Amino acid sequence: MPESEFKTVPRDLEILWRLADRKLAAAGSPENLERKRLWYALDAGVAKRPMVLAESWVAYEQLPESRLECTEPWAREVEQGLRFELFQFEHTRDDHVIEPFIGCSWKVACSNFGVEPVTTWADSAGGNVTSRHWEPPIKDLDADFPLLKPRTFSVDRRGTLAWKGYLEQVFAGRLPVEMRGGFWWTAGLTQTLIELVGLDHMMMYLCTHPEGMHRIMAFLRDDQLAFIDWLESEHLFTLNNLNDYIGSGSMGYSKALPRPDWREGAPVRPCDLWLLSESQETASISPAMFEEFVFPYQLPIAERFGRLYYGCCEPMHLKWPVVKRFPNLKRVSISPWCDQEFMAAACGREVVFSRKPNPTQVSMSTFDEGTVRADLLQTLEMARGCNIEIIMKDVHTLSGDHHRLKRWVELARQSIVEFA
Repeated sequence: MPESEFKTVPRDLEILWRLADRKLAAAGSPENLERKRLWYALDAGVAKRPMVLAESWVAYEQLPESRLECTEPWAREVEQGLRFELFQFEHTRDDHVIEPFIGCSWKVACSNFGVEPVTTWADSAGGNVTSRHWEPPIKDLDADFPLLKPRTFSVDRRGTLAWKGYLEQVFAGRLPVEMRGGFWWTAGLTQTLIELVGLDHMMMYLCTHPEGMHRIMAFLRDDQLAFIDWLESEHLFTLNNLNDYIGSGSMGYSKALPRPDWREGAPVRPCDLWLLSESQETASISPAMFEEFVFPYQLPIAERFGRLYYGCCEPMHLKWPVVKRFPNLKRVSISPWCDQEFMAAACGREVVFSRKPNPTQVSMSTFDEGTVRADLLQTLEMARGCNIEIIMKDVHTLSGDHHRLKRWVELARQSIVEFA
């Protein structure tokens, strides 16, 4: 977008400058710098203590809308991002780290696969969407497969650079603007698969039409690899080794990325980056089916990247004999449905034990601190000797009490001290 499309309001600038000054002060604080040091230690396999994260958007959203003071839409969007970072740092007080820059992402667009599911959303409750139904476009793996087309990709360089330049003018002398951000959440493929064929149909096809399943998984693998190749050829990859959101809820701090042969200013390559892969949609299939229909298609994608975070909500212990074969696996999600004791022995000191407590602990009408403490202490006991991060995520309601996540963080820190 050309700069003339942004309306500059002096009062908006004053508000953003004040927030930027607070962000810069927070980034340089001893507390923030210590958190960063601890994240690097965790990634290096020499954690000094378990790291604690709480995804606080739901708590932030429960605060009054009047928290936003800017008038122009672009300024309100930037203001919201700054205020959320400061809310996380000053109120939630978990181990999120603030970096002294403003992030900016490339504006990349992808086409569909030639077809789209028809989605119907349920009525929302308290602002949160409760459920959805989608009609998959691929009804027959043989007859409808020709409908699938490889995606096409484009980047709005002019718009991206104009926006970056405008932000640099706004925050000149306060905060630099850096290109960050990714282009997907997961490269696991199966989320896309069920959008195209349906979850129930996918389960049936694994038994009734294995050839068709292999064909469509190969198509999705090749499409994802083509997207990666395009992003690399267009020099659009940006590093995600700082406070970037990586995996399913973690932070990207790693001195192993980018690779040692990378030089400042050179194009970023996939091997310089974190990747998330997972397959929640196949949580209920056998390890043998996962090994046949999922792993071979995820592997060529994961091998392109420097470090891999695997898993989200699936019970990882069931597929661990296969997942552990990823050559660059560094963190694994330990969901509420995981056998913690098994996974602690499997992870050891080599793979970060990324524990996700059950979010109902902070979502029910009653907040039971005893239950929270018992759950935390059980994790600390079972994962004794591991490099641990504990992440409260997938929280969709706090029953109107935005202080709960802050209190959960306090209980987590108390439990860590008590256990130590």
